[in-house]
Amino acid sequence: MKYDVYGIGNALVDMEFLVTDDFLKENQIEKGLMTLVESDRQSEILSHLAQAQEGEIKRQCGGSAANTVIAVSQFGGKSFYSFKIANDETGKFYLSDMQENGVDTKNTESNLPVGETGKCLVMVTKDAERTMNTFLGITASLDESQIDEEALKNSQWLYIEGYLVASETGQKAAIKAVELAKANGVKTSLTMSDPNMVKFFRDNMLQIIGDGLDLIFCNEAEAMDFTQTSDLDQAREKLKSFAKKFVITQGKNGAMIWDGEMFIDIEPHVVEAIDSNGAGDMYAGAFLYGITNGQSYAGAGALASLASSKIVEQYGPRLKWTQAKEVLNKFKNH
Repeated sequence: MKYDVYGIGNALVDMEFLVTDDFLKENQIEKGLMTLVESDRQSEILSHLAQAQEGEIKRQCGGSAANTVIAVSQFGGKSFYSFKIANDETGKFYLSDMQENGVDTKNTESNLPVGETGKCLVMVTKDAERTMNTFLGITASLDESQIDEEALKNSQWLYIEGYLVASETGQKAAIKAVELAKANGVKTSLTMSDPNMVKFFRDNMLQIIGDGLDLIFCNEAEAMDFTQTSDLDQAREKLKSFAKKFVITQGKNGAMIWDGEMFIDIEPHVVEAIDSNGAGDMYAGAFLYGITNGQSYAGAGALASLASSKIVEQYGPRLKWTQAKEVLNKFKNH
């Protein structure tokens, strides 16, 4: 196999800001959720953020599944990403950042279409809660043409970003990717991404899941919303009919894994959380790296718990390469 993980999802340039609860209220931004906005609304918020921000605005290539496949690459795995960007400056920055992080793609500067690349404003409050306002731009029209069939066939796992359920063409691409994966013996996985995706697009998510996937990632709220239960014990039993295996992340309480035979509780690492942005993406990336590189589900869960604890201790959804190696060494030494 050439790739450990083949990801498909949105391509957004992430821009992160520290804000107050008052800032969110004043600008009528719903806290703790990912909200889709139009370009002019995002520009308006960005101008207010720029006035409130001190120092340089940080940006990097993002999107939920992008953060996950980059994590796989940083730990030493091989990953491929299907995404759609435009030939604007933001798109070229995105492509360059992805390449620098060792992730393969079928996109090149010469084949990028005209349009506007998506951006995500990530606003973090003192309680470490992350609030996102996203203008999808050209990534909203991600479609089946972005799938690289050869790369997918040569992968151990397919990983689908749940945010694709909000786009008609994106959802079709995800369904097509699942069909191709199953036809070629590639294992299938999905992250539910956000409670809003489950709440408003549950039927679309069911269509991607079809007759069942190999692995689903979700948090407690997503698990209960998706299974339409108000109790986590009921939710985890119902999830068994949608996936052979699944991971339910539980924030500061660690995680719960169903490995197909038994439930495994993964202990949390007690840290001072300052930013939860990207914690779930990192968890999935470290977990997928683990199970594609000789770890049991319990071992992969322990690595993922350690890696995501490092993410919440800092601002931004990604580790530096040196930090990823430190996490891996610490895990191996224990």
